Amino acid sequence: MDVPSLCIGNIKIDPPILQAPMAGFTNAAFREVVRQFGGVGLLATEMVNARGFVWMDQNVAEHPDRLWGVAEEARPLAVQIWDNDPETMAKVGSRLVEEYRVSIVDINFGCPVRQVTEKAHSGSYLLREPSRMSKIISRLVEACSPTPVTAKIRLGCSRDHINCNEIARVVEEAGAAALTVHGRTAQDMFKGHADWERISEIKSHLRQIPLIGNGDLDSAEKVVHAFSNYRVDGVMIARACLGRPWLFAQAEAALKGTPIPAEPTLQEQRDVMLNHYRLVVERFGEEKGTVLMRKYACCYAQGKRGARFFRTHVARVATADEFYQVVRDFFPQDDPQES
Repeated sequence: MDVPSLCIGNIKIDPPILQAPMAGFTNAAFREVVRQFGGVGLLATEMVNARGFVWMDQNVAEHPDRLWGVAEEARPLAVQIWDNDPETMAKVGSRLVEEYRVSIVDINFGCPVRQVTEKAHSGSYLLREPSRMSKIISRLVEACSPTPVTAKIRLGCSRDHINCNEIARVVEEAGAAALTVHGRTAQDMFKGHADWERISEIKSHLRQIPLIGNGDLDSAEKVVHAFSNYRVDGVMIARACLGRPWLFAQAEAALKGTPIPAEPTLQEQRDVMLNHYRLVVERFGEEKGTVLMRKYACCYAQGKRGARFFRTHVARVATADEFYQVVRDFFPQDDPQES
């Protein structure tokens, strides 16, 4: 198939495959691993709490770990921020543009986690307040110009309150340069299946800005299917890439009609994981880096024979020696199978 073209503002996204911002996962080490395989048109940070950023700035504290690597790494790169106050968001957005020179500032209106929604009245909570969303977007667009501002949403707060078409119009009229839609509601969390028909319907409610679809894309074939069957200008891959950072390269090849790279061997996958671990430890030190790597190691083992046994052991490691020993003893060695 012809590879779709995607531009967000004046930023060309080639290929039109984006890596989703995921809290606790998409830090600079993970992004570097993905970049080594290629196939991703736009990488993104973890979502950054705008209010927390301002507090750190005012108290002369180090900026959030979630901005680790942002100033130095390759572009294009998006930073996702969240809060419910337009001025706070504008203040952080302008700093990201001026100090970090980010390519795109993305607003999180999709996070369904209770700490963000019910406690902070942010993320997907704001889908019930389109007027406030409009104020946040327009203020951020003003503060970040000419850097593009984008928004990520869900279909709605619940299956009884799906208002993504209305929200799409609000997002575009407020000046956003692109809209990403996760095909579930906030109430769904990550249960069930993403509704790509609903995502596709949103396209008719947008005049010019591109629509990016997100949800359940866990294979190169599903990426091709999304472009072939739904009205989207780009796709975003999320959870499926955490243990398979080579998925983007496979998806790009499938879009171009070239041979899809085979899954790395288990030895190669183990080497990728160990390289990832070294990058994390370089930044955070052995103690913190080892603890942080536990969740990534579990992702790399997912879907393999013996994965449950490996996860049980790796979840307890606290030192580099322990981590390497568990990998030597328990990382799956047989052909991949469902655990």
